[in-house]
Amino acid sequence: MTSGPVIIVLAAGLGSRFQDAGHKLSQPLGTTSVLGATLTQAMGSGLPLVVITTESLVAEAARYVARQDIVLLEAASRAVEGRSDLRAVNARLGKGASIAAGVSARSNADGWLVLPADMPLVQSATLQQVAAALRDHTIAYAQLHGQRGHPVAFNVELYSELVTLQGDEGARRMLSRYPAHPVEVDDPGVLVDVDTVADLERVRGLWACMEAVPQ
Repeated sequence: MTSGPVIIVLAAGLGSRFQDAGHKLSQPLGTTSVLGATLTQAMGSGLPLVVITTESLVAEAARYVARQDIVLLEAASRAVEGRSDLRAVNARLGKGASIAAGVSARSNADGWLVLPADMPLVQSATLQQVAAALRDHTIAYAQLHGQRGHPVAFNVELYSELVTLQGDEGARRMLSRYPAHPVEVDDPGVLVDVDTVADLERVRGLWACMEAVPQ
């Protein structure tokens, strides 16, 4: 068994809403990138992690984590290169497929925390709090003032269902079928992701404030 749940960082999305601005995860964020910031926060939790990504982002991910902690979705990589039939690609290789790949790659874990790579403001302490909730709950998730956010964590009891996920819906149906425990956190980052250029500018401002606070 691993030492605690494993964080699955979902970094295989196409980021198509950025279009000509480049992939959102490779965008600069302070002295790092969006992906780099997310991975830094994840590593700060002390929990093991695995990054699910495409060929175009492997080098960026490898700046922060070991190669053996990177899982490449080859079919998604080819789609990114060709930029063809993006809707079909998202349906075939969306969040569900990425979660299944991460769970399969770390099948001996004590559980799994799903963290989208475009959420760089999620604090390390938040990841630890949600992971701890898996000791007593089948599913746990971070929430701020009653609003559901990320990460979402799954107990080992759900392994057989997690490895069969596919498409872009992720684990949404599982959240509706099983009791999920909210973990109230003092972390606005659990609700903040980067989908558009405007989102990125907002996150850059918030990240600059975080970096300015003495550690």
